[in-house]
Amino acid sequence: MCQLTYIPMTKEEREPLISLVKREVVPAIGCTEPIAVALCVARATETLGQTPTHISVKLSANVLKNAMGVGIPGTGMVGLPIAIALGSLIGKSAYQLEVLKDITPEAVEQGKQYIAQKRIHIALKSDTAEKLYIEVTCQAGEQQATAIIAGGHTTFVYVQQNEIVLLDNRTPAAQEESRDAIQLTLRKVYDFATTAPLDEIRFILDTARLNKAAAEQSFTGDYGHGLGRLFGDGKVQQLMGNNTFSHILAYTSGACDARMAGALIPVMSNSGSGNQGISATMPVVIYAEENGKSEEQLIRALMLSHLTVIYIKESLGRLSALCGCVVAATGSSCGITWLMGGEYQEVSFAVQNMIANLTGMICDGAKPSCALKVTTGVSTAVLSAVMAMNGRCVTSVEGIIDADVDQSIRNLTKIGSCGMNETDNLVLDIMTSK
Repeated sequence: MCQLTYIPMTKEEREPLISLVKREVVPAIGCTEPIAVALCVARATETLGQTPTHISVKLSANVLKNAMGVGIPGTGMVGLPIAIALGSLIGKSAYQLEVLKDITPEAVEQGKQYIAQKRIHIALKSDTAEKLYIEVTCQAGEQQATAIIAGGHTTFVYVQQNEIVLLDNRTPAAQEESRDAIQLTLRKVYDFATTAPLDEIRFILDTARLNKAAAEQSFTGDYGHGLGRLFGDGKVQQLMGNNTFSHILAYTSGACDARMAGALIPVMSNSGSGNQGISATMPVVIYAEENGKSEEQLIRALMLSHLTVIYIKESLGRLSALCGCVVAATGSSCGITWLMGGEYQEVSFAVQNMIANLTGMICDGAKPSCALKVTTGVSTAVLSAVMAMNGRCVTSVEGIIDADVDQSIRNLTKIGSCGMNETDNLVLDIMTSK
């Protein structure tokens, strides 16, 4: 029986993947939906050339849903108005998802006054099919500037100053031309992560540094529901144990606690979500550290995890009714499986097990209790990896699982991007009716 010979990727094949990861895995301060709104406000204000007297913001339902209940870093406040005010007063669009990193107590006080003066108007953009849509118009006297973000948290598709259009990429054709056409499969992701020259992918270690720092900060303060800190409680340890598994849960949920509560600390996001970045990172980091894995093994496992998330999110979309922790935890399950000694077959088993278990977990907005969903996702990630390493895989006669792992991924994303649209509408209706 002949064996297939593996042909390593060329540098020309690797470079687009490296660029893709660098584009999608970036630092962010605070929940990315209100921060993206602040970014859009900052760009509109810069285009206006002065502090606006009035700001009008129109948002898609998914952005509105994810921006209602999270803390804004450095403010002690929750929600969009303070993010919008600060985006105008101190935001710098060049900082991207760290747009508010120059925040000061004085700026927060100015922001509160701005809100009290009723200069901000927020509305639902109901006539758009785009799930990530932010439109900001700033006015000062007869001067006006508009900026629109769509499709990605930092993707500006339109900028106008008075009657002059400075940028217009709103047509689908224009948006398609701006994207790199990279056809990913799980096999391609695996091969790249496990064989690329180490120096080309070493940058992924920044995810470990930033996200672990966020988790450790959460252990020293009282953030969100304090889920990460709970795992250090003696009674909880008596029940859950003081082991690698509980440490994975503690560090992952802890970083989420800090981020959702508005800690002024950056995390490394993935595909526009800090929680996805945390969930793709911390389980892999803690498993590697506590099992004596080398730096090279950690780098490759992190790359496998993050690029798997990017691959799945490409067809799911930036925002959906499907909780992002399902996708992100699937990535970390791949990374842990590889660190356990698994090869491509075991990694694909882990993906199948994850999809069979967590498909259908709804997203009901960004909020402190996301730490609970993150914990559910990463606990399933570890279980799926253990099953995979024991040759156990959910089969194609069960539910939405297909014999082809890439088809299973497409089944998952089809449910999340299409099948759960009515769920999304109902969730938003419930949230706004309370």
